[in-house]
This record gives sequence, C-alpha cells and structure tokens, in this order.
Amino acid sequence: MSGGEVLHVTGRVLVGPEEIRDDLWVIDGRISYDRPVGARDVRTVSGWALPGLVDAHCHVGLDAHGAVPRDVAEKQALTDREAGTLLIRDAGSPSDTRWIDDRDDLPKIIRAGRHIARTRRYIRNYAHEIEPEDLVAYVAQEARRGDGWVKLVGDWIDRDLGDLAACWPRGAVEAAIAEAHRLGARVTAHCFATDSLPDLVEAGIDCVEHATGLTEDLIPLFASRGVAIVPTLVNIATFPGLADGGESRYPRWAAHMRRLYDARYDTVRAAYDAGVPVYVGTDAGGALAHGLVAGEVGELVTAGIPPVEALSAASWAARRWLGRPGLDEGAPADLVVYDADPRADVRVLGAPRWVVLNGRVVEGG
Repeated sequence: MSGGEVLHVTGRVLVGPEEIRDDLWVIDGRISYDRPVGARDVRTVSGWALPGLVDAHCHVGLDAHGAVPRDVAEKQALTDREAGTLLIRDAGSPSDTRWIDDRDDLPKIIRAGRHIARTRRYIRNYAHEIEPEDLVAYVAQEARRGDGWVKLVGDWIDRDLGDLAACWPRGAVEAAIAEAHRLGARVTAHCFATDSLPDLVEAGIDCVEHATGLTEDLIPLFASRGVAIVPTLVNIATFPGLADGGESRYPRWAAHMRRLYDARYDTVRAAYDAGVPVYVGTDAGGALAHGLVAGEVGELVTAGIPPVEALSAASWAARRWLGRPGLDEGAPADLVVYDADPRADVRVLGAPRWVVLNGRVVEGG
C-alpha cells in the first residue's frame, strides 16, 4: 500500500462458507495471514469480511442504445464497486473497456467480447449481426479478443413467427463451440426460450444466461453436462412490462414472456435441486441500473436457494468458477466488510461497511 500503510482486517473473515479466520493483513495490496514484522502505519477495519462480490452477467460500457462514452462507463463501474462488486464477467459489449485494466480503483473485468447474434435478431447496436455460415469466424475473433469467454445470442423474437425462436442451426453451434474451445475460450449464450437449449448443451456450451426456458426434461441434461446458469432474476422481473409493450404486435410472444416470468422461481429452484451450477448475475448495463448484486442474491433466496448457497454464487463459488482467487494467501486484497454476518441474512449485502480493492479502502469509513 502507498506510504507503507498496512491494513488489518479484524472480526470474522469468511474465507469460505465454513472456514472463518479472526483477521487478515494487507501488505503491498496482497493478503497475508501472518502479522507483518515491524509494521508501524497500520489501519484497522472490523466486521464480517467476504471476497469481493461477483456479478457474472454485467455490461460495463453499455446502455439501452449501445456503447457509452468512457465517463459513463466509469460511473457504471464505480456504482458496481460501491455495491461491493469487485469482479465482473462482462457478458458481451461493443465497448472497448481495456482502459479499466489500468485502473486499480475499478473492478476487475473478465470480458466475453461482443455479442454474436443472427441478423436483425437482437438489440440494435449491441452485437455482430451475422448469418450461420460466418459464426465460426466470429466466434474465433471474439475468443481472441475476450478474456476466455464468448457470448452468443441463442434465441430472440422471430418477427415472422411472432414468438421467441432459436437463432442458429445445430451444425453451426457445434462448429462454433468447438472452435472456441480449441482456442481456450468458454462459451455462454443468451437464452430465454426452450427451443435453443438442447442443441447448445449437446454441442458443449459451458453456460446459459437467463435460462428461463429450462424444462423438467432439460434440467437433467444441464446437470449431467455441468452447464452453469446465470438466471439474472432482477432482469426477468422486467418481462411483464416488456410483454405489455409488445402485446399489440406480438401477442404470442407476450404470452410466452409472461409464462416464463411466472415460472421463474420454480425454474431456478428445480435447476439448483438437480445440481445445476447457479451463479449471480444482474444483466446491468442494458436497460438495468448497475449495483444490483445484493438484490440478485436476494432473488435467488426467494427462489428457494439456501442463503449460504446464494451468497456463495456471488462470492466463493463464483470466483472458483471464473478462475479468480478469493481471500487466499498472497491474493490481491479485494474484499468487502459488513456489520453483520451475510450468511444469516443476505440483505446485509446491500449495505457494505468497507470496500477494499487492490488493498486500498475505496468505500466506507
């Protein structure tokens, strides 16, 4: 830390759901469980410490109309930081946010490149809009540009059909996912409906965003293949309003969206009960505000996921899944401190007492 300051975090350090330590030290921005010898300038913060929270579906640099200027993206990242989100998987964006990597006061980002969608089958200005014969090439491009992830749009409204429909033929997704894996990238896909899911999962996809179309027949397939879901329930809450807005033109689609909304909690709980990995993501940065991670954890609890497991989906388990450290010896000191035990009541997440990023106290006091 600058000026030789050492940070001492005392109270309850939640290294894992059941692994608790009495304190940790931050020296030169990194975690140590050994008291430093001869430390003179020590700052102490106290409470219940967690690894920095994870939003596994977030879009920094994006709003409802497309890419945003750098100053707006900075405000989005700062809003997430204030909420305790210190690790973001950016699930698709047309913005170049690499400049954030040079800022030690902003959350760390794992990028999935730009969305890849079928022509005229996604939100304008968001995605590469292409046809199936070009899918492999674009997946390869985004695999090289991203941080180990690629994002497909698996389904969207088909205006001729008047309802959600799969965007890609089976052969195209098989070849594309194989190419991403060859290049060392994992693949995720936006999917609201059911029809796109069997082909994507059987082709080897690693994750599905939203996954509102999961059915009793498909859940065992997800579980057996280890395909994760990021339900984004705070985003699914917008479905009734979307349905109301589109009902006059697309009544079939509107009814479908309402059914998906009505079943959302049962769908997530059934997936969790079957052993499907579930992680926290908000879908912030499109039409949704940033800083909603605590609300999404609460939504998972409402769906019936045990509080400690919902908390883990935004902390310990999420970091392991994304290959990033938690409160490990020698790891970057990215942590959030609360006044009470978030395992007992996840609503505590909505009021961080201290936020520490790269060893510096950036929020709280």
